[in-house]
Order: sequence, then structure tokens, then C-alpha cells
Amino acid sequence: MDLNYSADELAFRDQVRAWIAANLPGDLREKMETFEHLSRDDLMRWHRILARQGWVAPAWPKEWGGTGWSVVERYLFEEELGYAGCPPLIPFGLAMCAPVLLRFGTEAQKKRFLPRIYNGDDFWCQGYSEPGSGSDLASLKTKAARQGEHYVVNGQKIWTTAAHYADWIFCLVRTDPTLEKKQEGISFLLIDMKSPGITVRPLILMDGGHDVNEVFFDDVKVPAENLVHEEGKGWTVAKYLLGYERMNTGRIGESKRELAKLKKFAAARLGDVGFRDRLSRLEVELTALEITNLRFLDRMRRSGQPPGADVSMLKIKGTEIQQTLTELMMQAADPAECGEIDPLARRYCNMRKTTIYAGSNEIQRNIIAKMTLGL
Repeated sequence: MDLNYSADELAFRDQVRAWIAANLPGDLREKMETFEHLSRDDLMRWHRILARQGWVAPAWPKEWGGTGWSVVERYLFEEELGYAGCPPLIPFGLAMCAPVLLRFGTEAQKKRFLPRIYNGDDFWCQGYSEPGSGSDLASLKTKAARQGEHYVVNGQKIWTTAAHYADWIFCLVRTDPTLEKKQEGISFLLIDMKSPGITVRPLILMDGGHDVNEVFFDDVKVPAENLVHEEGKGWTVAKYLLGYERMNTGRIGESKRELAKLKKFAAARLGDVGFRDRLSRLEVELTALEITNLRFLDRMRRSGQPPGADVSMLKIKGTEIQQTLTELMMQAADPAECGEIDPLARRYCNMRKTTIYAGSNEIQRNIIAKMTLGL
């Protein structure tokens, strides 16, 4: 196992770092620094800048716009984006729906959707969680009944990030409610958000932000050609997708940037032994997470295989570190003197969700126990 970067990889990192410094718009950098709300236009502007450079979808095959970079180069690129404070690349199209289409989609589906995802013509969201079916996703109840050349969808999704921006949603729906095993009879559909019968209702979070939504489907007609993979085999697709989602939730570059900011911000608190001890532990944990991520990368580099169930440990530790960073930042803030308390509070509130999305951390521990440790 080799956890060191080669000279070529370090040169690649420096090239990416220099390009980002020259091309990240100043107003977007400022919004990220102050934790301001990013509009759809903000998000898609950065997406299109990367698309013009040919860097928006490094992991895709080259024939669909991928870069041909190695696994390590792709990791370095993602971490440099985070470390520089770039706006997030919304993953639902680029890193979730696209890998599914590349693995399970028909040629017609690939030709229809992939170029539009790449160029930022379509904004996607994810229709998984439902009231009562969050961590236990396989218990979902949204139904899709086949009627000729269409499915008719009825049900509700919740906590749907960016649904108010989205042009399309990929959904898990139940196409056969008679099967005893709840993971069976689930299908994966692509649904146009402009379809009659779709209602998006905002869920305003405690920080005042509008990031997530409820989505209601009332007799929504979806062309049967929008079914991905086989009917009733959507759980296979969902598991494949979640592996990629969890690999990307560690956000090590972003956490490094926030740690450096925390050290500067909390300089006056470093005389507090308890605070300094917690800060030191956090830095050690972040270093350990980076090494663990490099181990996964080395394994993927050698095997060429997608991440397995044990990638859940990156999701668990990465999101816990993200939350601890915001906790220490709030602890270091002096409301009487610090004008940044409002953006810090917004970030603190927003980061409470990280240990829940992509499967709660409790569920991730169960996955590791069952699939990796054999318990």
C-alpha cells in the first residue's frame, strides 16, 4: 500500500490549485467565506465554468466528457475545490444520477440526459426519503402503477434538497406492493419536475434557509422509457448510487480549510486547556480520516472497483468532524465582539444534518457491522 503522492500527482495538485485561484469568481468566493445562501444561478455559474474547462465530471468516461484522470487525481481535484472554498458541485446529477445511467441506463437515456447534466442545462434532485421512510428507505410507499406506456405516480417525498431549483428528480417508487421482502418491487424512475401533478412545498430550516422541500405526486404520468434498469430492481440501483454518495461526504479539503480558519479565529481561546485539547483531538481525527480515505483510494486504484460497504466509515467520521468544527467555532465566538456570529450560527445549524443525510450514521454503523465485520 502506497499512501504517498508521486511527483506527477503533486504537480497535478499544484496545477489545479493555480487554476482555481485564477478562475473562481470573487463574489462566489466571498459568499462561501461568509456562509451566504447560494442561488441556483450561483451554483450553475460555477458548474458551467468547470464544464467549459472540461473538469466538471472527472469520473465520467472520456467519451461522455470525463477527464481520464486517475482515482488519486480525481480525489486531489475534489479536495482542492473544498480547500479553496469553491461552491459545491450539486451531486444529484453529476455524481449520483449520471453514474447510475452509465451503469444501468439505456443508450437512449445516456444520450438524452448525460450531455444536459454535463453542461448544466438540467438541475437534478433526489427523491428517496419519505415520511416514515428515511433511514429505513426500503419501507417507502410512493407508488408507480404501469398504465400502458406510462407509470402513474402517487405519493410524497420529504427532505428533498434543492427540489425548488430542480428540472428533474430521480425517484425510488414501489411498482409491486405485493412482494413480502420490502427491498423487492422497488423501481428507479426519472421524472420531469414540470409534470402536471407535482407540488413542491418548502421546509424552512431553523437557520431560516430554504434548502429542503416536500414533494407531492398526484397522478403524475411518467413515460415508461424513463425507467432505469429493470422494473422491480430499483434497490440494486439505489445501493450502487449510495456507495458513490457516501464516498463524497468526507469533505476532507473543506474540513482542512475550516480547521485553518478555526485556528485563526480561536487564537484567543488557545490558553483554555479544554478547548485546546478538543481542537488537537479534532486535528488528529482529520489526519486519520485523510489517511483512511487514501487507503480507499489506493484500493480502488489497484482494483478498479467501486467503493464497498466499508466506505461508510468515511461518511461517519467525516460528518462528525464537520459538526465538531462548527461546534468549536461557536464555542470560540464572542457574541459581544464578533460580527461573524450570525453566519457562524447559520453554518452551525445547517451542519446538524450531515450525520443524517446519505443514510444516518447509526445506519452506517449497522452496514459496517453486517457487511464488513459479519456481525
